[in-house]
Amino acid sequence: MAATVNSAFEEFNKNVVNLDPDRTSKAISSRDWLWGQLNKLDSKENLNFPFKYEDKHIKFGSFARKTKIRELDDIDLMFCLTANGATYTLYSSTYYINTPNAGSRLKNLSDNDILNSRKVVNKLKSALAEVEHYKSAELHSRGEAATLNLLTYEWVYDIVPCFYTDTELYLIPDGNGNWKATDPRIDQNLVTETNQNYAGRLLQLIRILKFWNRHNSSFTLSSYLFEQIVINFTKSKTALSEWIDINIKDFFSYLSTYIYYAVNDPKGIQGDLNCLTYEQRKSISEKAKWAHDKAVEAIDAEIKEKDQEKAINKWREIFGNKYPKYE
Repeated sequence: MAATVNSAFEEFNKNVVNLDPDRTSKAISSRDWLWGQLNKLDSKENLNFPFKYEDKHIKFGSFARKTKIRELDDIDLMFCLTANGATYTLYSSTYYINTPNAGSRLKNLSDNDILNSRKVVNKLKSALAEVEHYKSAELHSRGEAATLNLLTYEWVYDIVPCFYTDTELYLIPDGNGNWKATDPRIDQNLVTETNQNYAGRLLQLIRILKFWNRHNSSFTLSSYLFEQIVINFTKSKTALSEWIDINIKDFFSYLSTYIYYAVNDPKGIQGDLNCLTYEQRKSISEKAKWAHDKAVEAIDAEIKEKDQEKAINKWREIFGNKYPKYE
């Protein structure tokens, strides 16, 4: 229940959109504990697990970037392995890791001296049974990660094995047995720097708009694509308003047009992230136009008509029944 639009947004963000601070603290602690468990795998003689490259492990994904919304369901980690004498070649955007001169731990996961990423992910999956409080592990649906479920937490860990290259890129499984390049540090730096350049207002804007995308849009965009669209919108402006409702209104106008445009991968690796069909783009554009018009009505009700109840009800039309009611 809220008496003003401002208090309604504060309550909505705190109780519905943002991760619970206590669970976030627990998740950070458990993630740090898990790093310690993973770093022990290569020392267990019965596993013959590839040697780690501890300095190059990465925390990535929306939880690391602080753009995750409730409920906390997964945490992403990139677990880096040492090449141990292996080299790589690139052919037609696919990376191959060559192991004729590598140690036996990588040779054992190779086919004809080519490291098989499926075997590496499977090796990680089976090794996770050695982790304390283990409940289960399975392969991620895209074959790029092993998903670890622990007894004591409601979230799972998606753990991606990777290698660090001399070009400062990471190689991760491509789902087809070979490898592809990525560098999530670029995504992290982009979010952090943009948030700093826009008075710390980006992160909350991303989170509340992700809620709309997940629950009330006509077609749910992938989290990563949607996040990049919000960043592009923000960078198209000189500044973000101190009032989040103004920024939300302006974003809906931006989305209605720019959903038809390319959304380039900031890492320069994947090219255009926007692989939606024309019909999907049209559906999103129409819903964004509808949401923009409702936002205009809400802001007019608040500012011109001085009617907080009407304004709050308009925002409830946009965000749904979890948005606070007028008290």
